[in-house]
Amino acid sequence: MGRFTVVVNGEEQYSIWAEGREVPLGWRDTGVAGTKEECLAHIDEVWTDQRPLSVR
Repeated sequence: MGRFTVVVNGEEQYSIWAEGREVPLGWRDTGVAGTKEECLAHIDEVWTDQRPLSVR
């Protein structure tokens, strides 16, 4: 299963990333980590407007 971390980019788009791997350029760690299901549940909670920031 593994553990994941929630990452976000400059357009406020969220994703999950395998914990312990270097976060790709343009993304930053949000400090939220857990199972895949926990991370996806967190994203469902906080990412209410999926349009990129530049078009909001």
